[in-house]
Amino acid sequence: MFQKILIANRGEIACRVAQTARRLGVRTVAVYSEADAQAAHVGACDEAVPIGGLAAKDSYLQWQRILDAAKATGAQAVHPGYGFLSENEDFARACAAAGLVFIGPPPEAIAAMGSKAAAKALMAEAGVPLVPGYHGSNNDPQFLLGQAEAIGFPVLIKASAGGGGRGMRRVDRAEDFVAALASCQREAAASFGNDHVLVERYVTRPRHIEIQVFADTQGQCVYLFERDCSVQRRHQKVLEEAPAPGLSAERRAEMGAAAVAAAQAVGYVGAGTVEFIVEGDEDGDIRPAAGPSQGGAAPSGGSGSVGAHRFYFMEMNTRLQVEHPVTEAITGLDLVEWQLRVAAGQPLPRRQDELRIHGHAIEARICAENPDAGFLPATGTLQVLHWPAHVAFQRGGDALTPAPVRVDAGVRQGDAISPHYDSMVAKLIVWGEDRAQALARLDAALRDTHIVGLATNVAFLRRVVGSRAFATADLDTALIERERPALFGHAGLPLEVAAAGVVAHQLHREQALEGTDPWSRRDGWRLHGGARRRIDLALGGEHHGFMLARLHDGALRLGLGEQHWPLSWRALGEDRYEVLLAGQRHMLAVHAAGETLAVFGEHGSLELSEYDPIAHAADQAGGGGSLTAPMPGKVVALLVQAGATVTAGQPLAVMEAMKMEHTLHAPRDGVVGELLYAVGDQVSEGAALLTLAGE
Repeated sequence: MFQKILIANRGEIACRVAQTARRLGVRTVAVYSEADAQAAHVGACDEAVPIGGLAAKDSYLQWQRILDAAKATGAQAVHPGYGFLSENEDFARACAAAGLVFIGPPPEAIAAMGSKAAAKALMAEAGVPLVPGYHGSNNDPQFLLGQAEAIGFPVLIKASAGGGGRGMRRVDRAEDFVAALASCQREAAASFGNDHVLVERYVTRPRHIEIQVFADTQGQCVYLFERDCSVQRRHQKVLEEAPAPGLSAERRAEMGAAAVAAAQAVGYVGAGTVEFIVEGDEDGDIRPAAGPSQGGAAPSGGSGSVGAHRFYFMEMNTRLQVEHPVTEAITGLDLVEWQLRVAAGQPLPRRQDELRIHGHAIEARICAENPDAGFLPATGTLQVLHWPAHVAFQRGGDALTPAPVRVDAGVRQGDAISPHYDSMVAKLIVWGEDRAQALARLDAALRDTHIVGLATNVAFLRRVVGSRAFATADLDTALIERERPALFGHAGLPLEVAAAGVVAHQLHREQALEGTDPWSRRDGWRLHGGARRRIDLALGGEHHGFMLARLHDGALRLGLGEQHWPLSWRALGEDRYEVLLAGQRHMLAVHAAGETLAVFGEHGSLELSEYDPIAHAADQAGGGGSLTAPMPGKVVALLVQAGATVTAGQPLAVMEAMKMEHTLHAPRDGVVGELLYAVGDQVSEGAALLTLAGE
């Protein structure tokens, strides 16, 4: 086993690798950018080396600096984590040339699977089933349009070197194809340095099922079962679970055998994931096999039946996956330990017949984003970061008793989520004896996850988990769109309930300041009659003036306008309260962060702020005369020129933030005035990109 390794990554995966290394007695070296000098992963390792500027291209992608850091600290091997350099064949070769072990597959395997087009040709030779499509080298727009028309719409454009949903677009009509292609190629070039794409038939009601494979240097290769990753937004995974609901042992074995064949076809070593699309019908059931000609052109390499199911090879990820914890939970194995042992030349710790599934696990990706604004990435400081009762990674071992709740995080309260890296804050993983128990635990864990300081998808995840489709395992990659009315545009807590929580929190804090002297009490008691106090709160900039009345008998009444509610409360612990409002009981948590008062309850949350009517007395309403940037990022396209007449909803500009493209639309009808930024410029949140005058 190695004595010291360098972890060429950041965030939760760097912390995760460091945990296993420490358990095995392996010392670790962290690398960090200017933005990450105080990051959690720096403190999680034994040593740390700075490698450059804020952006990934100036730090985590500067592989010569990483190699220099490894040599300077005496590291014997480099663990690339996922993302960044994990699938960079040149980096893997450079590690070998520097006398370092790359904890991953051989460079030849990375190269073979790094190009989606080349990988599909290789899989066709190995007999692995492929989706019908064009996987060649001709990327002329008109040629690709002709291929798409021959395949039949809808089609999927995919970056050949891509991953993580970047450089991918579904196109339903021929007239939209060229614009979608250009957007894909821009995003692919920005993310992967390669704008080559392929075009495939868009599979109806697809489920995304991936197989975890592992191979050693002695020629052994096993599969560690499957993960269902069908719940996605913008082709990026939201929830992952293992095992895949409804997959029989026979189907699992057939897909596992195909995944092993794919790995062996490229001489694979280490951890990898072979991803498949499993085709469903219009009712969501898995489509029965009907020969390779069903549904259009015959797929290269034939069709997989998975018993009565059809499945197609999508791609192979030549690294550890974000969702690997659910595999660890159902197998009791430490996949990072397996990586280290295989990279050190040891054989796989288990044979295929020694691997078992126990229970059910689900992972939720908690991201800094606003689901109701098209999953727009969010930035800011984690002013409050409260997790449910949980553990960090623990090896289940032979007992196969994983913890009910696990959190993999690379951030701490007070840390900032910056625009320089992706938007994932942490991963919340739950395990249960069966799927029903895992679902219940996930809902409870999400309910008790409280984040204040920026927008997150926590409430959205709860709605997905509680939706009919997910609860009944009616899964496909369009689940979020199918369930849109149930998932988007929902208010949090009722305003009066959140205000009652704020009142309980404020009164509890006031009680803590009281002494034994009865004259120090702050309960508002009066000799004659009751007492009234005004509580001014703001929600989304709108002022709400509540009135709290304390009656002569000590009873409380909360009022807003003409409405009044009897109120009582008691503290249950730090920042937790039982509130009785108009006879209805609410269990609330209240977190104060600056002027923000965030209230979390059983069915949602609401963020209020203290409001000073005097300070806002001089505020004047203004009209918007510009298109502003909703987040920090880079301008990658301006779609209009000065003087152009535009209509509300028309695309005006494209920004790139957190590795994704975001199209900005006209907020109203008008005429474009001055363009205030050029393509390639970095802009801050709220910056005016162009002026927009009335017609």
